[in-house]
Amino acid sequence: MCDSEDVTQAVLAKNDSLAENLRAELARRGVSVVNLLSSPGSGKTELLGRVLARAVERGVPVAALTADLATENDARRLARSGAPVKQLLTDGLCHLEARQLRGHVDDWMPRDTSVLFVENVGNLVCPASYDLGERLRIVFMAVTEGEDKPLKYPTSFGSAHLVVLTKTDLAEAAGFDEEAFVEHVRRVNPGVEVLRSCARTGEGVDPLLERVLAVRDGAPVHRPPLAPHPHGHVHVRDHADGHSHSHGDGPGRGNGHDHAGGDTRDASGLPAGRVS
Repeated sequence: MCDSEDVTQAVLAKNDSLAENLRAELARRGVSVVNLLSSPGSGKTELLGRVLARAVERGVPVAALTADLATENDARRLARSGAPVKQLLTDGLCHLEARQLRGHVDDWMPRDTSVLFVENVGNLVCPASYDLGERLRIVFMAVTEGEDKPLKYPTSFGSAHLVVLTKTDLAEAAGFDEEAFVEHVRRVNPGVEVLRSCARTGEGVDPLLERVLAVRDGAPVHRPPLAPHPHGHVHVRDHADGHSHSHGDGPGRGNGHDHAGGDTRDASGLPAGRVS
């Protein structure tokens, strides 16, 4: 009988291979995939809508896939931006996989697209395990969720190239300790940029779009400590000397699903202009 851990590793290994092939193909076509992760209710859909609208205003050829277990509500909301948008229903699956993205890239994505935003299923556990062939992985968190979330979900935050704090207009009412939040983020992902945002006021919309476009145009990407490794193992990078040392399970592996993912092959450092 096949061990469940062996099955999990085989699934992740197959996904990693598909993701790497997709990333290489899209790079040849000049397309950058941006994988957006968050809990449900983080405000990432509203913020993404604002970013898409700003990109359309500027003539940037963007598109978006939005994933949910059911309903097409988010696709309808995002379509108001004027950008090409498609809903991807997972039929109960708690995350997206590279094979799902593959089909939509072939059958739907407009040919002139230079940035494809992928709004992953609202979940900070399973989506962190699956590389989608992204160029940039962004984790969103609202001030209403509490400043300890990076410590509770270290694989998601530890594999992020950029962290976006949302709903900052509610910080005082929620009693949110932003200094503690940033400290917790940096504990699991030293050096990552934390960008403040508020879809209601427009804070962070332009900086977020600029970060994405800079990466699309070849800017180096922050290298998080949790990098993908063949067969789903977490690859831990030593920040002191830049060398890799271990292939251990890493934080967040206890549930059998939460493995690191994302494209961490580039040199460190996002563009200048960090908010915090």
